[in-house]
Amino acid sequence: MSDDSYVFEGPADEPAAPRDNNPPLSISELSFALKRTLEDRFGHVRLRGEISKVNRHASGHVYLTLKDDKACIDGVVWKGQARGLGVQPETGLEVIVTGKITSYPARSSYQIVIETMEPAGAGALLAQLERLKVRLQGEGLFDPARKKPIPTFPAVIGVITSPTGAVIRDILHRIAERWPCRVIVWPVVVQGEAACGQVSNAIRGFDALTTGGPIPRPDLLIVARGGGSVEDLWCFNDEGLARTVAAARIPIISAVGHETDTTLIDFVSDRRAPTPTGAAEIATPVLADLRATVLDLDRRLVRAGGRLIEERRTRLSSVARGLPVRPEDLLALPRQRLDLAGSRLGSALHRNVAVHERQLITVAGRLSPAVLDRALERRRDRLGATTARFAPTLPRRLERDGDRLAALARALATLDPKRPKPGFARVESEDGVMIAAAAALQPGQAVRLVFDDGARGARIDGEGEAPPPRPKPAAAPRAKAPPPGQGDLF
Repeated sequence: MSDDSYVFEGPADEPAAPRDNNPPLSISELSFALKRTLEDRFGHVRLRGEISKVNRHASGHVYLTLKDDKACIDGVVWKGQARGLGVQPETGLEVIVTGKITSYPARSSYQIVIETMEPAGAGALLAQLERLKVRLQGEGLFDPARKKPIPTFPAVIGVITSPTGAVIRDILHRIAERWPCRVIVWPVVVQGEAACGQVSNAIRGFDALTTGGPIPRPDLLIVARGGGSVEDLWCFNDEGLARTVAAARIPIISAVGHETDTTLIDFVSDRRAPTPTGAAEIATPVLADLRATVLDLDRRLVRAGGRLIEERRTRLSSVARGLPVRPEDLLALPRQRLDLAGSRLGSALHRNVAVHERQLITVAGRLSPAVLDRALERRRDRLGATTARFAPTLPRRLERDGDRLAALARALATLDPKRPKPGFARVESEDGVMIAAAAALQPGQAVRLVFDDGARGARIDGEGEAPPPRPKPAAAPRAKAPPPGQGDLF
């Protein structure tokens, strides 16, 4: 190594840096590690609590909070699970939920992803039902004025119930013994989550039938189910089913449960029956009673007709006692008067003709041709005298009046505003209306000047003085009186 070379060396006593066996984790690594731990440890949990802060997102997901008296936990129901829940989440409802615990790394919070939800007890179910009843009543779905009348004599009855069990047998048996008619059964399940959807589809299906189609349209529907607990009958408290019943065009009788059981469709249906057998009795009359009623009315009609005939017979007998014994005696006097009038009719007609003939002769004497000739001669003499009087002056008079008429026609032609004289023009507006005064013109107004040989457009500039007042025209000279002694033919 040369003398001008330098090598830097650290101090001989400085130790080397030790290696760390606990490397730091990123926040994301820790958050996702906790997420995996929670999901592995609490993959399936069942919680009971009260719902608060329900938020239904536009995407269809439902976000809520479950709480008890000491703690709370956030919960989420994905869109696909929200439609199949046994009970819809509402604030203040106590429920039992099943799901898995997970975390939301973006906020370092944990939550439960809810898969199933059921009410915690009958008290929670009834509280939810009461809130729904108040809301539907406020919308007018329970109003008696909107309920449809039940037909008195139905020809076709539709029954929506389970095809098995005692309910359908009781209904068919009761209808058959009271009012034999056609019954169409739409089989559905009447318990569980699928019940409300199937019953709603059955109501809409019956309502869509048309009159005269291959399947007759029912005049009346019966929704029936046997008795059960609140949970068993809960499907008939569904809001969608209640709105379907209220919107149906066919009258509906609700026969769900026994007399003490009450469901939501009992309030929106057109009639509530205490039992399914009672619904069959409400829907149908008793044929035997109708027959007895018709027979009774028929007997009363026969008796009333007999009494009416007997009354008329009695009155006729009373009137007949005041009449003569033989009908010929009633007609004898009128027949005699008719014969007398007929014998006098011929002579009366001859006398009438003679009187009118004498009157005609008297009038015809005054209408002889000599009378008419004398009147015609008098009028001819008067016409000749008048002609002789005015014959010398009449040609001159006609000639003078003709000259005056020609002069007036020439003056009228010179004063015609539609034919201006040379050096003059007629002022018209754009729509062809003649303007006769300067006061009718406005500055800037477009006008048309009509000359004898054509027309030109112009515009008023607004300058100039007002024209002097027009002098009053002199009184027209009076016509000379005709010379004395000369008459006027007209």
